[in-house]
Formats: sequence, structure tokens, C-alpha cells
Amino acid sequence: MLKPFFQTLHPEAGCDEAGRGCLAGPVFAAAVILPTDFYDPLLNDSKKINEKTRFRLRETIQQNALAWAVAKIDAGEIDTINILNASIKAMHQALDQLSLPPVHIIVDGNRFKAYQTIPHTTIVKGDGKYASIAAASILAKTYRDDFMMEAHEKFPQYQWNSNKGYGTLSHRKAIAVFGRCELHRESFKLKEL
Repeated sequence: MLKPFFQTLHPEAGCDEAGRGCLAGPVFAAAVILPTDFYDPLLNDSKKINEKTRFRLRETIQQNALAWAVAKIDAGEIDTINILNASIKAMHQALDQLSLPPVHIIVDGNRFKAYQTIPHTTIVKGDGKYASIAAASILAKTYRDDFMMEAHEKFPQYQWNSNKGYGTLSHRKAIAVFGRCELHRESFKLKEL
């Protein structure tokens, strides 16, 4: 069961990203501040629940969160500043958009750069431990999936409707045949087919 908060000061924002390991598309990040009484038994790390549940949870999170925001950094900027910096920048941009400033930030993973003067804690596999990070993982993942589904309409040859830009065999084969498009990350190396 997910813990509601990392510490007792409130409001606490959870942050996570989606799409860090993809060959194409932006990296998305979300920041979420949940109320102290928030509970949903289905809430978990976005990778551990199915698509239908993720989208249902997105509605619940957006309706009940004290504040939430989503941001993205495009492929071109990822190539310029690298994926770690892009992920952190997207989290900072999501935090910028929150209507309620947090007093503490918890972040999935082990790397983060200080945001303003607000203390933060990085938590490895935090999206499976804390509700606000899990909520952020749901928002980042579902908004990114929406983006990739739209991008699929323009570039159907890469099958982003099923692989969402990750380096699946079918995606890598499509790159071998059609080359890359403007949404591909040029700095990401392709594994051999």
C-alpha cells in the first residue's frame, strides 16, 4: 500500500516523468499535490497498472488533487541538454505551474536539481511507494501517451499507437526502413536489429 506522505509538512508535491527511455517524442513530467485524506486503492506506479485504469485514475487525480500540472520537453531540446537535464527541467516546469506552492517536494529516482528554495527528497522507485509520486507518474504517462497517439496519426509507419516511441523491434525496423522523423531523438543510439 502506498504511503500518503513522506514527511508531516504540507503541502507536499510528488514529481515523476514519463518517456525518458524512448527513441521518439518528448519527455513529460508531472507534479501533484494530494489532499491529506486522498485515497484510491487502484493508485500505483503507472507501469504496474493497465491503460484503462491509468486513464480512470487520471480523472480522479485531476478532480481531487489540491494542485497538479504537466509539462514536456521536446526531442530537440533533449538532444541539446541530455535526457536527465530534460527530465528535471520538465519537472521544474510542472512545479512552476502549480497553483499551490509546495513546502516539500518528493521525486521519483535518485537525481534532481534544487527547485527554488524548496527542500526536496529523491526516492528510488518512489512511484511505487508514495501516493503523490504515483499520481504524478499517472499524469505524465497518460499525457505522454495522448501525445504519441496524436503523433501516430502523422507518422503511422512507426506504430507509436502501440510502442509509444519506445525502442521496440518494430519501431527500430521502421526507423531502418523510413529513417527518423522530426520527433526522433537524434542523440539516442539505436540497438542493433
